Amino acid sequence: MPPRRVWGVAALLAAVADSLTARFGACVVSGEISGFTRAGSGHCYFSLKDAEGQTAMLRCAMFRRAAGLLDFSPADGALVEMRGRVTLYEPRGELQFVVESMRRAGAGALYEQFLRLKDRLEAEGLFDAARKRALPAFARRLGVITSTAGAALHDVLTALDRRAPHVSVVIYPSVVQGDAAPAALMQALATANARAEVDALLLVRGGGSLEDLWAFNDERLVRAVAASDLPIICGVGHETDITLADLAADLRAPTPTAAAELAAPARAGLLDALQGLHQLLARRVEQRLDAAAQRLDRVALRLSRPTEVLARQQRRLAVLTERLGQVLPRVQALQGQRLDNLAERRLRAAPAALRGHAQRLNALQARLAALDPKQVLARGYAWLDDGQGRALTSVRQLAVGAAVRAVLADGEAQMEVLRTDG
Repeated sequence: MPPRRVWGVAALLAAVADSLTARFGACVVSGEISGFTRAGSGHCYFSLKDAEGQTAMLRCAMFRRAAGLLDFSPADGALVEMRGRVTLYEPRGELQFVVESMRRAGAGALYEQFLRLKDRLEAEGLFDAARKRALPAFARRLGVITSTAGAALHDVLTALDRRAPHVSVVIYPSVVQGDAAPAALMQALATANARAEVDALLLVRGGGSLEDLWAFNDERLVRAVAASDLPIICGVGHETDITLADLAADLRAPTPTAAAELAAPARAGLLDALQGLHQLLARRVEQRLDAAAQRLDRVALRLSRPTEVLARQQRRLAVLTERLGQVLPRVQALQGQRLDNLAERRLRAAPAALRGHAQRLNALQARLAALDPKQVLARGYAWLDDGQGRALTSVRQLAVGAAVRAVLADGEAQMEVLRTDG
């Protein structure tokens, strides 16, 4: 029986690594980026998911030299094709793919779903700025919807304790990741709105991949955020992470800490502003008091010597009496002269007015006499009527044998029509 070979861990891993290198060498793999990070050294680390939706994931590393040759910025959800080597990371015994080059192959399935839902909700007006409400300027109580086990809650409480220790906090706990997260977040949001015990809500969680944050892209949750009666500040992930809940909220914060800072202004700044207003009010009150004191001093000075005031008023009354005694006779004389002038003008105007009226009356009498029918009859004309006072002005009004009355200048005549022409 041949002796059994016993491998050391390092030797076994080295042998596996050699086998992988010999078997695969340089190869091309495609998939969807997840959990992309760029270290301070310039190296990039991420996972590659199967583009067909299979539950398979490959750890990847792209060193600074290869990352510097990229013509785009890799992001979670991007579908890429990578050329590189399959290796074994011996310190942890993990399989990894060392990327030598990468190119875009389109958007990943999850990211495509994100974009389609975003476009549809945006077309409905769910993200319109006009429907967003202003946050309370000085909130006294804030609600926080997040996981009690995450760092986001600690960041929010730390920021509020530092900036606004007077603001109380109500926590509505919920899971923030996984299939159960959307329903749990909606329940916490409904509870907060039903209680109506806070001025505004902070919907927060820490950073993560597109999959980790997917609960905040759930359509039901996004619509619940938009329909909330309480104003909402959404701070999910890092500054580069954007979810649909961010877009539907009344205000988006880049991080949970920033959400706390936006919800409550710094107490120190408010106290400084209040102190400035107090000083301004004190100066204005002092100015008003000084002005009132000066007026009071002047009034008191005038009242302190009433005999002088009385004597001054008596002197003024005497001057006015003297001026009245001088003016009144002159006014009376002027009024008398005016009355005399008016009487004289009236006497002069009366004959002329009578003559004008007489002339006008004579002219009217002449015009009236000229219009007298008797004057017309005196010139040889006659007035014909049918005996009943109805004037006859046309031959068509006459009939042979009809009686006609003729009025002449000096009397009347009864006539009979013998013949008509016309």
